[in-house]
Amino acid sequence: MSRRRKGQGKRTSRGRDARHGGGGPRGGRRPGRAGLRRHLHLAAGLLGVAAVVAALWWVANLDERNFAALARDGRGELQARVVTEASAGRTHDAHAGDYDHRFPTSGAHNPTWVDPGVYRERQSAGRLVHSLEHGNIVIYYDDPPGQVREQLRSWARLYDGQWSGIVLVPAAGLGQSVVLTAWTKRLVLDQFRPEVAAAFIDAYRGRGPEKPVR
Repeated sequence: MSRRRKGQGKRTSRGRDARHGGGGPRGGRRPGRAGLRRHLHLAAGLLGVAAVVAALWWVANLDERNFAALARDGRGELQARVVTEASAGRTHDAHAGDYDHRFPTSGAHNPTWVDPGVYRERQSAGRLVHSLEHGNIVIYYDDPPGQVREQLRSWARLYDGQWSGIVLVPAAGLGQSVVLTAWTKRLVLDQFRPEVAAAFIDAYRGRGPEKPVR
């Protein structure tokens, strides 16, 4: 029977690990400085994107809170000034465009509509009435002060949903007056009052007969 030589004892896991780099995965290497910099740059980029998204969310919510507060202040005056008309129907007619009022609030209308947004060119009355049927607010302006114009544009950017948006269109001859319309509703502001205008938008936006969403 052969004998083990002195010092040739049983192999241990420690001895095996030592041959493979001290217990780490075979062939494993720590990332170099270039790889570490890439990881840091990627992490910084992701954090930057997250910060921008959070800032946009905060600004949008702040704008909505400010608008809601303004609308609350104008509700009382709105009830005394808004005009409500009986519905003149809501059939589709490609040739519709003859209305009893320059700023109609209902009636037969074009099968197509005007999307929410800010427009510099006059839009078809028949298409605008269809926008009202969707639940949009149509606002007519001519030459209001710059601050008023920017206020209206900011609201149009804030509310741009297909069924609850704002359509801002020019109407020659209004001067500094602003006219707001919803389905069967009209508000004429010879002197712009932002709290009353906000109350009108808040009360009737998204509540058209075709698809109420509020």
